[in-house]
Amino acid sequence: MDTSTIKFRDFNFAEGELLLINKPYNWTSFDVVGKIRNSLKPQKLKVGHAGTLDPLATGLLIICTGKLTKQIDTFQAEEKEYTGTMVLGETTPSYDMETDADQTFDISNLTEEQIRDNCAQFTGDIQQYPPAHSAVKVNGERLYEKARRGEEVELRLRFVTVSEFEITRVELPEVDFRVVCSKGTYIRSLVNDFGKALNNGAYLSKLCRTRSGNFKLEEAFEVMELVNHIRQQKTATEELK
Repeated sequence: MDTSTIKFRDFNFAEGELLLINKPYNWTSFDVVGKIRNSLKPQKLKVGHAGTLDPLATGLLIICTGKLTKQIDTFQAEEKEYTGTMVLGETTPSYDMETDADQTFDISNLTEEQIRDNCAQFTGDIQQYPPAHSAVKVNGERLYEKARRGEEVELRLRFVTVSEFEITRVELPEVDFRVVCSKGTYIRSLVNDFGKALNNGAYLSKLCRTRSGNFKLEEAFEVMELVNHIRQQKTATEELK
């Protein structure tokens, strides 16, 4: 699909559209779907997303409408690219900033060379546990619902592929990185495991999805930009009737 002209044409939402959205910070992926679905009323159309982003993450979210929702699994299976920031020297139960720190570590002896060299063991086919505070379902209930009630959560090991993992900035306690990985990779878990491998701790403080398959963040709409575009298209259509 040629996405270079996606912003400059009318949409046929019932037939099926693939929409690229820059998910805002503190929005759930379902918030974005709901906003788009509401903007399409009074049409009652299927709207879904391909690949969940955590509320505290930003970046590329693929939204499908109408008949194209049947292809969501295909888009979701594509390779992903992320940029982010981890904080060394602390851990949190959620592996990100959703929860407060529960452990602290001394980072005075960590070197930039150790940090960069640590990437190698997390590149290739690796195993990881999803965070307890995640949307993974066990027996029909999402793990984060159990975790927030303080219940013990059974985590199941999963296999993922990290094809690229590079450190782009080291200014302790912050470390910036870029990751290219397979579907189902939890960057929060990757960061948590990264800290453990340094005999230290780490949590994710910032995350942005920059690519999904061949679709890139720079091609994406801001949410309200798309909503306003939809409204303008509806108004133009009504004026022609």
